[in-house]
Amino acid sequence: MIFLGKIRVHELRKKISETIKKDIENKELIEKLLEFGIEVKSHSSSVEEKDAELILEYYVEENSPKKEEKADVEIASVSTVKKEDNKKEKKSKQNKKEDKKEKEVMQSENLENEDDDIKIIQIEKSITVKELAEKLGTTSSDLVMRLMKRGIMANLNQEIDFDTASSICEEFDILTEEAPEIDILEETFKEEEEDEKNLEERPPVVVVMGHVDHGKTSLLDSIRKSRVTEKEAGGITQHIGAYTVSIDNKPITFLDTPGHEAFTAMRMRGASITDIAILVVAADDGVMPQTIEAINHAKAAGVEIIVAINKIDKESANPDRVKQELTEYGLLAEDWGGDTICVPVSAVSKEGIDNLLEMIILVAEMKELKANHKKKARGTVIEAKLDKGRGSVATILVQSGTLKIGDPIVAGSSYGKIRAMMNDKGQKVKSAGPSVPVEILGLSEVPLAGDSFYVAKSDKQARQVAEAVIAKDRVDMIKSTPQKVSLDDLFTQIQSGNMKELNIVIKADVQGSVEAVRSSLEKLSNEEVRIRTIHGGVGAITESDVMLASASNAIIIGFNVRPENTAKSVAEDQKVDVRLYRVIYNAIEDITAAMKGMLDPVYEEKVTGHAEIRQIFKASGVGTIGGSYVTDGKIVRNSQVRIIRDGIVVYEGELAALRRFKDDVKEVNAGYECGLLFNKFNDIKEGDQVEAFIMEQIPH
Repeated sequence: MIFLGKIRVHELRKKISETIKKDIENKELIEKLLEFGIEVKSHSSSVEEKDAELILEYYVEENSPKKEEKADVEIASVSTVKKEDNKKEKKSKQNKKEDKKEKEVMQSENLENEDDDIKIIQIEKSITVKELAEKLGTTSSDLVMRLMKRGIMANLNQEIDFDTASSICEEFDILTEEAPEIDILEETFKEEEEDEKNLEERPPVVVVMGHVDHGKTSLLDSIRKSRVTEKEAGGITQHIGAYTVSIDNKPITFLDTPGHEAFTAMRMRGASITDIAILVVAADDGVMPQTIEAINHAKAAGVEIIVAINKIDKESANPDRVKQELTEYGLLAEDWGGDTICVPVSAVSKEGIDNLLEMIILVAEMKELKANHKKKARGTVIEAKLDKGRGSVATILVQSGTLKIGDPIVAGSSYGKIRAMMNDKGQKVKSAGPSVPVEILGLSEVPLAGDSFYVAKSDKQARQVAEAVIAKDRVDMIKSTPQKVSLDDLFTQIQSGNMKELNIVIKADVQGSVEAVRSSLEKLSNEEVRIRTIHGGVGAITESDVMLASASNAIIIGFNVRPENTAKSVAEDQKVDVRLYRVIYNAIEDITAAMKGMLDPVYEEKVTGHAEIRQIFKASGVGTIGGSYVTDGKIVRNSQVRIIRDGIVVYEGELAALRRFKDDVKEVNAGYECGLLFNKFNDIKEGDQVEAFIMEQIPH
């Protein structure tokens, strides 16, 4: 039997009982461990691996059949009289042993019961003394006394950290584990795993993305056979549109986004609502900055990408050039040996539209998208607004279940009963199933885009849950989110694990600069820190760049560009570090310095000097001052010191004050006298040697 590290007494008892096929008691095992000189207090005490193996070996030998046979042979070889005496003695001993065993069983009954059900409690990262006392079933005053013994002065309502609480629980033989953070909505509306029998096929949700004026809405317009763009100001999408289209009686839900800003916001809030992303690229324009950003967003969200090469009806169209440019961003067309579906289309002549729809259906079938239509609905808010006549209006996408008029729903801090539902064509509907977008009325306030919505049991529950969400301190929620990385505080931002990443968004005045910066910075990566450029583009730093950096916990580096006013305010609000440079080497120097902060620092002790205490002065209110003579090197103020007496270190700490005559000085060189005052240490004697040293970081 090999034990992996330490093992608790009750676990060891089970292992031994299984090995020797005989049940032994906790108390018996504890007594045996004490006989062997192994210190344990209770069934939850830990035993070292080597000690556990020793005890197991002892029990195996004690219960081996060979030993019993050998004892029988020895007994048979003695005289008949001795045999009878031995039998009597053995019987007497056996009776005593049985009585003793019975007594032990009664005494250890409670211990055995405890063993069968070891108490484990969950506690948060911090817990009040009163709450911990309730969990442990003890008085608050008892806990306060135990904390005082540890040097912690705490009242009933004061919070203590997880480690302190765990050590207190060990005194009560109770194990602890950290409770996971609870999302109020997820906890209230948590569901069991879906039964495969209840799952039915659902339509795919497709988002259309791409550069401005590459024909996203016109393409969607051709698919819907309606004139959506005519309603938009200047033919530019001003809001998120959600539309349902049927192809061969198979519905597809399309989301049309203004560029991709809203898609980023949804990803920031953790809403994964789309299954397929259609990347629209103009055949006469090629891959543009927003196209690259769209690719990055789609990849980060982990959705399938289908490339629609639009405007192939134009004379200047060159689809092969688009495919070539896409390869630079990890998208290799299927006809070029890759796995990215590229479909040439024309929104004007409607050429290739049918082929694109077939590809969407094909990808959807491969993904086998299913949902339960019969349960209570849940989904995501796509957009929301306040209408003068209708009040709070929200466009939502149902992700599972069926939403009906009259359902009480909760969406973030807003709640209400659905008064009316309209589909994408403006028609009133009574219900909406999975992957169906609808506009709803009846919410108490305007929810945030990206908020999840849930159907509650009643109006009362919906209101209570929404109020609980409002009551949760939003400041605390911001504090609990990961702190944004900045080059200034990378020393303190060392991430857990062996691999650390520094995400960077690069914006420059020309594309050549972006590539030069990207390659220069990524060459700085080493075994411990990897620099990853999540996006590179040309032009001013926009609000979209800041949102991407915030979502990915990245730093923005700009070359010969400035941030837009809105981007600057958003960066301050989101605490995104934006660095502007005119020379590439300055950026490399700053990143190198930041990386040194990210590397695990290595320190080495450097002795700066020695001094001998020759006379002692006692000053009231100050302490004991050592009149010293610097023998070599120099003594520097605020340096670390150790006092050596007869070759033994009697003190190691900080130098509280360094004086020459009555003046405080920064340093005293060899051959001069000085007065030394040590931090919280007065037990100095004449003849003590003082060694001053500093901890110096070894460069990587």
